[in-house]
Amino acid sequence: MLLTGGTGFIGRWAGEKLLRGGNELHIVSASGKIPAMLGGAHVHQADLLDLDAIVPLLTEIKPSHLLHFAWNAQPGQYWTSNDNYRWLGASLHLLQAFRDAGGKRAVMAGSCAEYDWGQGGLCHETATPLSRHGAALPYTSCKLALSQLLERFGADAEISTAWGRIFFQYGPFEHPSRLVSSVIRNLLQGEPALCTHGRQIRSFLHAADVGGAFAALLQSEVRGSINIGAAEAVSIAELVGMIGEQIGRPDLIRLGARPAPEGEPEILLPDTARLTNEAGWTPKYGLQSGLADTIAWWRENLT
Repeated sequence: MLLTGGTGFIGRWAGEKLLRGGNELHIVSASGKIPAMLGGAHVHQADLLDLDAIVPLLTEIKPSHLLHFAWNAQPGQYWTSNDNYRWLGASLHLLQAFRDAGGKRAVMAGSCAEYDWGQGGLCHETATPLSRHGAALPYTSCKLALSQLLERFGADAEISTAWGRIFFQYGPFEHPSRLVSSVIRNLLQGEPALCTHGRQIRSFLHAADVGGAFAALLQSEVRGSINIGAAEAVSIAELVGMIGEQIGRPDLIRLGARPAPEGEPEILLPDTARLTNEAGWTPKYGLQSGLADTIAWWRENLT
């Protein structure tokens, strides 16, 4: 099996799950370094944005399965970065090289941003319209294009493909500016956590479970788009309230201190029926236990 993005927030957890399942795992890393939790994997140093490096790499590994996370996911940059176009091209080149090397099943990662947020509500893989306004952003338009081309290429090349649309996640190793991590860090340091009004309804899945869901999807026969998220709905106010209670500093939560992003839907939730019924996957963590795990990690790693 070949994993890209194995040093990332989600990829490392997917890789760990695959290794624990006894799979031979190959990881592509631009630096040649991987997290300690993936120590049993074969590491290949290569930059996937260097298209000349892809074919020799796949020819050497000859993977039967491909799990592709690698992309620009830097907060504050990835929505509008021109790197999105480069990653779209590199992903398609990778997919063709995978097929040519004898690959049989490819799973790639998308986002709930692909849905039409003007609709909001419970998002179903086939019943909910895909983005129109959001598609003007390079990130969304490139992810939408890749999801459609992956399915078309899979049908033409007779390889099995699936596309996981990730909803909202949190957990150890998350970027410190993201919602859950930023609230935890502020409260642990005795500082106010400035939040929006908190009325938005979302679902949050621990990163280890997101990775586990992708590992299960890769090893299943499920095809097409599938939501990767939690069935448990919660308001942002409830979420940050849970964090405040677990840390013992609910007094530092400041709801309404920041404006909510323009165009943000009131409710945005995944229909997880396909993930549960077809991929046969269920999460390890509930929200309370997942937050406790994340808080414990930040207590040890706060700098």
